[in-house]
Amino acid sequence: MNDTDLNLLIALDALLIEGSVIGAARRLNLSESAMSRTLGRLRATTGDALLVRAGRNMVLTPYAEAMRERTHLTLREARAVLSPDAETLDLAQLGRRFTLRTNEGFVEAFGCKLIAAVAVQAPNVQLVFLSKPEKSDRDLRAGNIDLEIGVLGNMGPEVRLQALFRDRFVGVVRSGHPLTKQVDISQLAAFGHIVASRRIELGGPIHDAIEQAGLSRRVVSVVPAFSTAVALAIDSDLVALVPYSLVQHHPLIKNHPGLAMFELPFATPEMTVSQLWHPRLENDAAHRWLRGVIKASCQQ
Repeated sequence: MNDTDLNLLIALDALLIEGSVIGAARRLNLSESAMSRTLGRLRATTGDALLVRAGRNMVLTPYAEAMRERTHLTLREARAVLSPDAETLDLAQLGRRFTLRTNEGFVEAFGCKLIAAVAVQAPNVQLVFLSKPEKSDRDLRAGNIDLEIGVLGNMGPEVRLQALFRDRFVGVVRSGHPLTKQVDISQLAAFGHIVASRRIELGGPIHDAIEQAGLSRRVVSVVPAFSTAVALAIDSDLVALVPYSLVQHHPLIKNHPGLAMFELPFATPEMTVSQLWHPRLENDAAHRWLRGVIKASCQQ
């Protein structure tokens, strides 16, 4: 653009905010004479005096008054386009819908904390939670979802990832169940198990540990969600094996008088629950803010 020096927009914004040459010079770390010359250029470009003397003070012309807010917004938008990290995010005015794909256990354990934290800062933001029929980066790539939350699966190498917390499996039974007194691997294998799986997968580290001890695991029911497995265990002698985070944070499960938790009598690998997003959203200010809220909600 040979006809317009866009640096003048910065000077104009400072002059309209300060209402004086001295104040604008101080704001931009310039000399008063340099700021006076810039004001002359602005007057020549706009065809308006912008600042005129009224007694001992300078006042804005009607044109300058009318352009003050527009100038500030234009400069902010220009900076956001050229430097996304400089974008100023007004959470009070942010009206946006974020779509998060995660399993029911995460929503049940952390959903209330997350919704409350978002509402305090950005009351016009809406969170949409979708279930996870599969582990795939297809929806992230297509822009159908804003975030994926869960244990890392087959995601593309460019997908961004941030660990939220470490988790492990524990046993859950009704209060008064024999396993609340003493738990060894043979006793654990003696009771029927409830497995939470969408794809009817009965293997895994718990299954392998029992078989390696020369025992067999008796799976009597397969359900789609961990909270369903807990509900069945509370009213039976069956054992539900669920993530520790669910027992600690689920509002209807933690401190439930009819429920008892026990540690497994063998070691199993810990799981890292992460949030994942596509690089196109890496520097999106609102998305970056939401990632921070999720991270904080999970670490409280």
